[in-house]
Amino acid sequence: MRPRGNLSLTAGLLLLASLLVLRILLPAYSQLVFLIVFYVVLGIAFNIFTGFSGYVCFGYSAFIALGSYGMALVFKELAASTVNMFVVIAAGLGMAALLATVLAIGIGGVSLRLREIYFAIATIGLNRAVRFFIEGANVWGGAEGLIIAGNIIVNYGDKALSFVSIDFADYTLIALGVITFVLSYKISRSRLGYALLSIKEDEDVAEAMGVNTTKYKLVAFTISAVLAGFLGAIKVLKDQAVYPPDAFSLTLTIEAILITLIGGSGTVIGPVVGGLVYSVMKYFLTAYFPGLQLLILAPLLIIIVVVFPYGFIGWLRLRYRSLREVLI
Repeated sequence: MRPRGNLSLTAGLLLLASLLVLRILLPAYSQLVFLIVFYVVLGIAFNIFTGFSGYVCFGYSAFIALGSYGMALVFKELAASTVNMFVVIAAGLGMAALLATVLAIGIGGVSLRLREIYFAIATIGLNRAVRFFIEGANVWGGAEGLIIAGNIIVNYGDKALSFVSIDFADYTLIALGVITFVLSYKISRSRLGYALLSIKEDEDVAEAMGVNTTKYKLVAFTISAVLAGFLGAIKVLKDQAVYPPDAFSLTLTIEAILITLIGGSGTVIGPVVGGLVYSVMKYFLTAYFPGLQLLILAPLLIIIVVVFPYGFIGWLRLRYRSLREVLI
């Protein structure tokens, strides 16, 4: 008998491996590969908390933004001819994780004591609160944001800028994709995953059975936030700059929700499928219908969600019983 979820693990890893091969053999498609992996990681990270627990965080973009700021701040402070660039990047990833963790524990420690819709409402203003603090207090560049391209050029040269923003960012993101996907798979089969599932099914019953619901929600929330912080850190390496209006936009949160709905919320492979479908649609619609992409994309997404209310993976599991144990 095949292990539960074996097909999901294999399929996800094969997809990421295929994207790696595509990136190596056809560099011209590097932008498409980056976009696909970015949305796949976004969906998986978001799903680790929201999909598994049933709680929706509308302030999720704030963790990605703080990850971007963490990397940018380290480059501003440490980038110098005497400091190795990879040491600076490692420190930036550490700072991204730290800022995301602090915000997740600070916000989650209070708001996760609320239930379902009340938690969602409590997180609606998270993006704006952090953004307005940065702009109003004029910290971290204030409303002007932070640009690291100049620091890289001055201290490491033009070739380093090209390497970091193209090759290094792409391959690091793919590595993060593999780590995030495997972590999601492990969580789904762990005590944490089963606890989150019980919370999603009936939180009152879970508490009555002795599950420390606040603890498990906070752990999953923090893990999801840290992964989002890493994603933001890699994003700023790609973009070479971070601006408050873009960094704290609600768009990324909405896209994360859409990705989990398209693929299948609460499943391991669902966000991978959802991220692939969403990114490919967005990329080609933007390329072939510039200016009209959102007008076309919106009804397509509505149709997909209506036809597949449980996502593509949820639909497959309901339709084919043989897939229920191997496709999670």
